[in-house]
Amino acid sequence: MADNIVKLRPARPCPICGKPSSQQFHPFCSARCADIDLNRWLSGAYVIPAKQEPEEGEEEVDVVIPGGGDDEDD
Repeated sequence: MADNIVKLRPARPCPICGKPSSQQFHPFCSARCADIDLNRWLSGAYVIPAKQEPEEGEEEVDVVIPGGGDDEDD
């Protein structure tokens, strides 16, 4: 019955070590590589960039530097 498995995804290498991936641990080759990836996410090694917006109640403040050269009054 195990011979009747249909592979839906093309074979890709493990993103951690580069060995052929295993269907059991897809997209990784082993539980070890899956755990390494999980540790990277949990430790903050992978970060999704985001624009930080001001919190509620805070206002955006433009900083004006005296003598910054933007004045036309000279």
